[in-house]
Amino acid sequence: MNDDDLLQDPFGLPPEQWDRNPTAEERADFVVRRLAQFIRDGRTIDGMPFQQWRDMAETEIANAVAGAEEAIRDDDAVGRRLLFVFAAALVTVGFWGTLAAYDRVPYLLAALFSGAAGVVLLAAAAEWRFRKLWKRHRRRERVRTLASVEDLNRKIRRMERELKDEARGLEKALKAVSRSRRREGERRH
Repeated sequence: MNDDDLLQDPFGLPPEQWDRNPTAEERADFVVRRLAQFIRDGRTIDGMPFQQWRDMAETEIANAVAGAEEAIRDDDAVGRRLLFVFAAALVTVGFWGTLAAYDRVPYLLAALFSGAAGVVLLAAAAEWRFRKLWKRHRRRERVRTLASVEDLNRKIRRMERELKDEARGLEKALKAVSRSRRREGERRH
């Protein structure tokens, strides 16, 4: 499996939209796939104990809900911070520009304060852009995880079919051997 196969979004979104938060359906699908993986990983001859499955399910669901709440909180905080920094930079530039216009401060001092306000505004905007890139990176990681889970599912299903086929073949061979031994025993008597 190559990187292009891993980066196919199972939700059908183009890579340009990977910087948004996952929807509730995407989070639910991810949780269901993780639970299926838990069941497979913890599978024994007798099955997985219900309490163990329940604990893992509760943890995964709690993680998904907490992730959704954290994403909303982070988006709100970044938006408010960007708005506040924009307003503060605008007021700062206006204040120092007005002082410079009325010759109350030297132009260089007004330019330094206005420039500093612009740099802070650019830093806040860069944080906003960085967060978009970080969301895209996290989405790619989720897609890779889902792709590996799907790949593992396919391999497990194929191996189960092969084992069933092999078991049927061995049962047939065992029956054939036992029939031939019975026939040999009947011939001797």
